[in-house]
Amino acid sequence: MAATEVLFILLGYFSLLIFISYLTGRGAENQAFFLGNKRSPWYVVSFGMIGASLSGVTFISVPGWVGSSSFSYLQMVFGYLVGYVVIANILLPLYYRLNLTSIYTYLDQRFGKVSYKTGASFFLFSRIVGASFRLYLVANVLQLIMFDAWGVPFYVTVLVTILLIWLYTFKGGIRTIVWTDTLQTLFMLSAVVLTVVFIARDMQLNLSELISTVKGSELSRTWFFDNPKEKSFFFKQFLSGAFITIVMTGLDQDMMQKNLSCRNLNDAKKNVYWYGAAFLPVNLLFMSLGVLLFIFAQSHGMALPEKSDDLFPLIATQGYLPKIVSLFFILGLIAAAYSSADSALTSLTTSFSIDILDIQHRYPSIKKQEQVRKWVHVAISLVLALVIIVFSELNNDSVISAIFTFAGYTYGPLLGLYAFGLYTQRIVADKWVWIIALISPLLCVVLNYYSEVWFFGYKIGFELLIFNGLFTFIGLWLISKKKKQL
Repeated sequence: MAATEVLFILLGYFSLLIFISYLTGRGAENQAFFLGNKRSPWYVVSFGMIGASLSGVTFISVPGWVGSSSFSYLQMVFGYLVGYVVIANILLPLYYRLNLTSIYTYLDQRFGKVSYKTGASFFLFSRIVGASFRLYLVANVLQLIMFDAWGVPFYVTVLVTILLIWLYTFKGGIRTIVWTDTLQTLFMLSAVVLTVVFIARDMQLNLSELISTVKGSELSRTWFFDNPKEKSFFFKQFLSGAFITIVMTGLDQDMMQKNLSCRNLNDAKKNVYWYGAAFLPVNLLFMSLGVLLFIFAQSHGMALPEKSDDLFPLIATQGYLPKIVSLFFILGLIAAAYSSADSALTSLTTSFSIDILDIQHRYPSIKKQEQVRKWVHVAISLVLALVIIVFSELNNDSVISAIFTFAGYTYGPLLGLYAFGLYTQRIVADKWVWIIALISPLLCVVLNYYSEVWFFGYKIGFELLIFNGLFTFIGLWLISKKKKQL
């Protein structure tokens, strides 16, 4: 697809998003920006969250990941379902009962200011890096298929990417994102379905033959019970999936902010149940696409790209399939990345404004609060751009693996803090909590490096998150004391 065609798609797409932003952002104040005035329809939130959760990482990396790990990722997806049950029945009732805007305010009420700031800081750091990983994918693809042809430097591509997000989120915030994410999820899933349809047509397969082809491929192996030492072992992936969902959705301001914008707790629960249930068929669709991409490449004598992340873009945009596939691939890619990045930018603005700057108490004037929030929105946008540029110089591994590995280090302390707060009555020495939160990830770095030597070849995978949370829990226990009985 020509660079000018991609440009027109990009301009048309963002014109639509900005129009939605105009409609939803009229009269929006801070409460609308942060929580959408608690009027978001749960079914709209649920559908939009599919795209926000999957992001450009799933859109590009999961199909390519099939080549090295088959369908083992589905084992984690089944674990996700358990995590969503925990979120709906333990965390959401807590957040709604306390009427929270930022979920980290709970840590202030339960432990104290240091714990509160520590939890919020870990989220900010984690989400900035996570959002940057996701946006890097899109910026890199746009660079390859459009901006390289015009000699535009990568850093300009990044700045344009961030600017476009800022344009449609700066006013309406979560009230806008609830609706734009719905549109973006539709584009993303349409792109995948369309690609599968045209690959099937190229290979002259009907629906039943298509399913048989995927099932018959050695790449569709799903269950791994044979070797507990391997990262793909079922129970390691299943438990990791459950805990990753709890922390990366239930303890993440980005994802929970949308849930908190629902009208009430019951609507928020419906959102989580339906959104969680959709994860299994959607991820199965992406992995089936991955199998078909590898089979398609082999049947056409294509040399596989060095990075598996490049396989889907290569087949979709280099003339192997009809041009409409290229068009929807670009739309799907942009939608996948921006549906997660726009909410990340909004949640980062919310958390920094409320948790770090405490604008609701520091500035009595509503107008002043809005001014500060808008400047924070600009600053966070620039930080994201800087991190993406740095990441472009450092990235070597599969992006999805990098994100989950990183989550094992940065979300673990949040898991330990919330678990300790919810399941014990002990009082911690609040001033030392930040040290425990730093030591736990460092212990995990050591554990991950030496695990095969210390534990007879045992390879730690995404379950590193569980160890991280456990280390934090133990550390908090050591600096705590029993609550005095009245």
